[in-house]
Amino acid sequence: MRRKKPHLVVSKRASPGASPGTLIADPNAVETRISAICYSADKIDDVHDCQATDLAELRGKAPVVWIDVVGLADVAAIEVVGDAFGLHRLALEDVINVHQRPKAEAYEDHVFIVFQMLFHAQIAHCEQVSMFIGDNYVLTFQERPGDCFGPVRDRLQRNKGRIRQLGADYLGYALIDAAIDSYFPILETLGEEIEALEDEVVANPKPIFVDQLHRIKRELLALRRAVWPTREMLNTLIRDELPQISDTTRPYLRDCYDHAIQLMDIVETYREIASSLLDVYLSSLSARMNEVMKVLTIIATIFIPLGFIASLYGMNFDRSSPFNMPELGWRFGYPFALVVMAAVLAGLVWFFRRRGWIG
Repeated sequence: MRRKKPHLVVSKRASPGASPGTLIADPNAVETRISAICYSADKIDDVHDCQATDLAELRGKAPVVWIDVVGLADVAAIEVVGDAFGLHRLALEDVINVHQRPKAEAYEDHVFIVFQMLFHAQIAHCEQVSMFIGDNYVLTFQERPGDCFGPVRDRLQRNKGRIRQLGADYLGYALIDAAIDSYFPILETLGEEIEALEDEVVANPKPIFVDQLHRIKRELLALRRAVWPTREMLNTLIRDELPQISDTTRPYLRDCYDHAIQLMDIVETYREIASSLLDVYLSSLSARMNEVMKVLTIIATIFIPLGFIASLYGMNFDRSSPFNMPELGWRFGYPFALVVMAAVLAGLVWFFRRRGWIG
């Protein structure tokens, strides 16, 4: 099945000149649902289908609280969440108006982070994740159900690693790292497809390969647009002195930054290979066309003298003139003409082989 094209053109839902911080939901947005995970080093509480009005109480229930908001249709509920945690109005506007560039912005008591997440192993399902990191909480806003945060939830439930011993900033790092790691299976699939196309383009170039190459280049462009600013976002979290990001978490963010750099290298390499494959396809097609033209030219060259001989003997002049061909009345005239044609054919084939044009 053909994959959907990634969205390259984004319509602006707020009218031009609207007041900053205006929240307008997308008519196609998914219904809003809120869940929470409150945990400490020795206890965890998983709350499903929370009400936005209960979040203020959940905030003080445990040392670290993760509020996950899925679906951006209910603007009123999102505003309640923002009021409960003191989120900046401009940041909430970026949450609602998706397709923002990955970035990190520092506010008075929280850090606002935007990054892109891939799910279902398709670039067409790329979605924006907005995250707020505070002193003891992490807020995530997703466009639709389904994400790549399953391993993080499993580590929290099973108390694996150090995630429940560290603070909210480490949880934020774990979510970002899971989103970045979700890019690698996509790139592996594209790499295998490019490798298969590379063999096919050289061996048997077909017009359908052009469409496949353009689709791969389009998907790689979408990946580049997501990965390139993610590197800058991570660099901001590492470089700037943010009180919400502890020195304990910064080495893990640097490892995440290295993964982003690796992704950039892979994406750029695949883009160059895809571009070169298009040139290889055109060169292979041109070479095959030249080969076909050479064969047709040789065949035409061989039959030109044969056609001349056949047309010459096919004029059927009367023998009354001494200048007419005596073979017309000769018993072996027809076999003689065939022998002459065969000799000319054999001579031309020998000449072409000697020159290396055939064989």
